[in-house]
Amino acid sequence: MIYSNACAYAIRALTRLTMVRPDGYVLLDELCEGTDLPRHFVAKIFQDLVRHGLLLSAKGRGGGFALARKPEEVTLYDIVKVIDGVEELDQCVVGMAKCNDDQPCPQHEQWKEFRSHISVFLEKTTLSQMSGTLEKKMDMIGQPLPIFKSKSKPVRQNG
Repeated sequence: MIYSNACAYAIRALTRLTMVRPDGYVLLDELCEGTDLPRHFVAKIFQDLVRHGLLLSAKGRGGGFALARKPEEVTLYDIVKVIDGVEELDQCVVGMAKCNDDQPCPQHEQWKEFRSHISVFLEKTTLSQMSGTLEKKMDMIGQPLPIFKSKSKPVRQNG
């Protein structure tokens, strides 16, 4: 697994939110219901995502959490940057303090190409794509899409 547990939960929860209510607020209880997403852990993760501008939160009737931007504008890179950080993508794969094209480690050339592929994948994969893939997978295995019963306030997404 290339993501921390927190980042994997963030990706899964945001993908689910996007699939079911891409332009509205979702209650955390509804979002986590029927999944193995730990509600309290996801609540903390979502607060980080609110602080970094990926999610909106609203209290009261029709509130919960909503995407701050359109799903096609939120990438895996955005999520990983907030939760795990992307600094490790630029670090030496074997932990050498100084590793670059002039002073390469034994795996520098292979890792350099692999790191580039990972970065491109993270930057090009959107929540919209992820939710579409999840919806197809659920349809293939005969699992119904979740239905959130709560009403949602209107959302004004940036972007």
